[in-house]
Amino acid sequence: MDLKEIKRLIEMVEYAKISHFSIEYDDKRIEIKKEWSGNPVVQPHQVVLPPSPTVASPLPDAPSASTPLPIHDSNLIPITSQMVGTFYSAPSPDAAPFVKVGDRIAAGTVICMIEAMKLFNEIESEVSGVIEKVCVNNAESVEYGQELFLVRIG
Repeated sequence: MDLKEIKRLIEMVEYAKISHFSIEYDDKRIEIKKEWSGNPVVQPHQVVLPPSPTVASPLPDAPSASTPLPIHDSNLIPITSQMVGTFYSAPSPDAAPFVKVGDRIAAGTVICMIEAMKLFNEIESEVSGVIEKVCVNNAESVEYGQELFLVRIG
């Protein structure tokens, strides 16, 4: 492993929601730990606000009937990235994608690959349903916990 790969590992651990990472290969071991202080440091400061204008500022326009409001759909389940890496929708550049919008999937179906540290990890669905949205473009970097797909269950 060269210095560039080690720096990439450090960056991945820095942005991931983990505090410890360890890897062994070819009789070598790399261990990265984040140190967390138990108590956040809070420094009091005084905020000075500018004088308020005497003329009331207009309120923002209320949404019109044509403005779509976000609707929470309890039947849509996000599938999120399990690691930091590069998202691939297909097993190779010239192959068909693992899944596309409208495909019915079962739990355990391989839905994409994420490359991390030159290892290609097949990501399997944990739910059954229909792919409603692919949230990431092919060969795009993803973060831990980032939404990859929305699946309609039921």
